[in-house]
Amino acid sequence: MTLSTSSASPGSTPPRWTTAPVIDCEPAPEPLGRLPGPSCPTPSADTLHRRSPRTRRPPLHLCEPPPPKSAVIFAETALRQVIEVIDRRRPVAQLRPLMTPALIDGVIAQAGATRRGSATIRRVRVRAVDPRGAGTDQNGEVCAAEVFASFMRAGRVHAVAARIERHRDRWRMVALQIG
Repeated sequence: MTLSTSSASPGSTPPRWTTAPVIDCEPAPEPLGRLPGPSCPTPSADTLHRRSPRTRRPPLHLCEPPPPKSAVIFAETALRQVIEVIDRRRPVAQLRPLMTPALIDGVIAQAGATRRGSATIRRVRVRAVDPRGAGTDQNGEVCAAEVFASFMRAGRVHAVAARIERHRDRWRMVALQIG
């Protein structure tokens, strides 16, 4: 209901309150037994407790081999040198033994852009490539790894991803993405 006052002249009797009914906008209540459409049947106990047709796989992180220590050391030093070349703190010629010529051209292009502040590597992670695939040599040793890193420049965090492979007992960067 709403309340309103009727106006009166000053000095006369105080205003009177009057009420007016409010229109009901809600639908009429229905009994709980009647639903507007057909309902789903209740599932049986057998249906609720049956086994999944999928076979369970063991977690991947348990069978993943650790990367070789030499790969981790190479990844950390190579990424640090790449960042220093981009910041113009190191000559490009020092990257030649570390990466392919196409990647060096990409790093040179990155170094051409103006940058504010120097970058510092925050974290480097190395993950061995699947040993059942092309990531191992004839002796079963890991010869390829993926590298994930982050670095900070002017208060902003950037990401780096790379792939390193072992060629003739030396690691070499074959793919690089700087974000």
